[in-house]
Amino acid sequence: MPLYTPPLRDMQFVLHEVLRVTDEFKAMPAHAETDVDTVNAVIEEAGKFASEVTFPLNIGGDEEGCVLDKATHEVKTPTGFKDAYAKFVEGGWAALSCKPEFGGQGLPFVLNQCLYEMLNSANQAWTMYPGLSHGAYEALVAHGTEEQKKTYLPKLVTGEWTGTMCLTEAHCGTDLGLLRTRAEPQADGSYRLTGNKIFISAGEHDMAANIVHLVLARLPDAPKGSKGISLFAVPKYIVKADGSLGERNPIYCGGLEHKMGIHGNATAQIVMDGAVGSLVGEPNKGLAAMFVMMNAARLGVGNQSLGLTEVAYQNALAYAKDRVQMRSLSGVKAKDKEADPIIVHPDVRKMLLTAKAYAEGGRALQIFCTLLLDKEHHHPDEKVRKDSGELVALLTPIVKAFITDNGHIATNACMQVFGGHGFIKEWGMEQFVRDNRINMIYEGTNTIQSLDLLGRKVLGNNGATLKKFGKLVGALVAEEGVNEKMSEFITPIAVLGEQLTKFTMEIGFKGSQNPDEVGAAAVDYLRVAGHLVFGYLFARMAQVALREIAAGNTDPFYVAKLQTARFYFAKLFPETATLMRTARAGSKALMDTDAALA
Repeated sequence: MPLYTPPLRDMQFVLHEVLRVTDEFKAMPAHAETDVDTVNAVIEEAGKFASEVTFPLNIGGDEEGCVLDKATHEVKTPTGFKDAYAKFVEGGWAALSCKPEFGGQGLPFVLNQCLYEMLNSANQAWTMYPGLSHGAYEALVAHGTEEQKKTYLPKLVTGEWTGTMCLTEAHCGTDLGLLRTRAEPQADGSYRLTGNKIFISAGEHDMAANIVHLVLARLPDAPKGSKGISLFAVPKYIVKADGSLGERNPIYCGGLEHKMGIHGNATAQIVMDGAVGSLVGEPNKGLAAMFVMMNAARLGVGNQSLGLTEVAYQNALAYAKDRVQMRSLSGVKAKDKEADPIIVHPDVRKMLLTAKAYAEGGRALQIFCTLLLDKEHHHPDEKVRKDSGELVALLTPIVKAFITDNGHIATNACMQVFGGHGFIKEWGMEQFVRDNRINMIYEGTNTIQSLDLLGRKVLGNNGATLKKFGKLVGALVAEEGVNEKMSEFITPIAVLGEQLTKFTMEIGFKGSQNPDEVGAAAVDYLRVAGHLVFGYLFARMAQVALREIAAGNTDPFYVAKLQTARFYFAKLFPETATLMRTARAGSKALMDTDAALA
């Protein structure tokens, strides 16, 4: 059976020692009273909930899966899921970072993200039920009418009801301009929706009394393409004027997808046959409203792979210390045993350290981004809000694609540590690999994220936002550039920062001549940018660790952090040289291939 220990020490290190979040909170009136003790108490209790309540359900939920009653269209979730969700609601976890005006606790979003990292480590399939609800909450806060907010938000905040996002149709995935679901206006101001959606995570289940579907559809007079899409709130049960539940709305589950992983989550085929809904936001402006939810989901998907990277690493580390096989190449290490533990072998250490570095870099990036979100929404200075929002927009595709790609690398490496046992179900490692695989696909495939980063977020404003991140790197380089002990961390990011500027200009020029050049370079470009971001954060973590050691702190945590940072810069960061070379190879080797692909 797998094991899981919440990584509280590393979370606290990033929160309090690297990013000093409580100092940042003091500048935000909404969070000024959130101190170190509050932060620590919340994440400690969150860790207990994840490890004690949801983690024990992970393997069983994968084996049992969800069951659809085709007569009633109701879905039964795996044993224990419903009870765990009731405890989640009772504990107030759904309301953690929601606004007090809707019944939320009003705590910083940073804490919510730490909670969800641990829940994803414990049980990604279960965590997707409440996780999607938070995105629906965000979309309705931003674009809902007062009546919609009054009707739906208090129940979504407490977790009594859950939410979904209904985008995909069988003939269109990312290209939402092709969707066909129709919304017919009614005399009473409501709409009747008809159509079919697929791949709707948590689309039907028995864990909550009602499900609020946020559905993209077309009005009768809508223009073609993405400019003719509207967003609608469509509840599973009609909500009466007094807030009680009325009749069943004709939006139901027509089938469950049979998937590679996340078996415990009901990925539903949703059928609407004149379902009653209400318009969210303006007509034909549905994508703008839905993007609030989609961007929240993209950060959430990165968090899913971060959680799986962490739990896979913990299990692989424990196994490598226990499993004995062969002797060390440099001489016997365990004289009292027939063979040495496999952790003595260089490549086993490489696999373990790869996972550890990608977990710790991903955690720092997630916390960094959610702190920016807190500043965007709550900081009194308009410039700080604007700059924070622009940086989050730049980093969101990196969070989604870089962390999930790294999660694929890390979970596979951790399964490899187990050798043949990793391929066997009882150890749990193959489930981490399977569950993670979806994260690279949904909420916009990682190639879509790469195109978004390079085409829209970087070239779309001539690198203005990229320069803002570059200033953060430049400030750290200026601060530590003469510190010899920091040179192994500072020099690589200083060099890559300059290279990325030239690299971006080069792609931009080639792309202006031939747009396929951007498409050919985008995936490599995102990984280069991802390494620059990780490198910046690892340099900041190394900076703190070196200061603590110099001050006489003997906690081995700081030595371990430096060793991980050194491994990252020595073994993972140099990938950027290859990536820039392959990106510069251009589009011809890809597009001039009609004979090869005939």
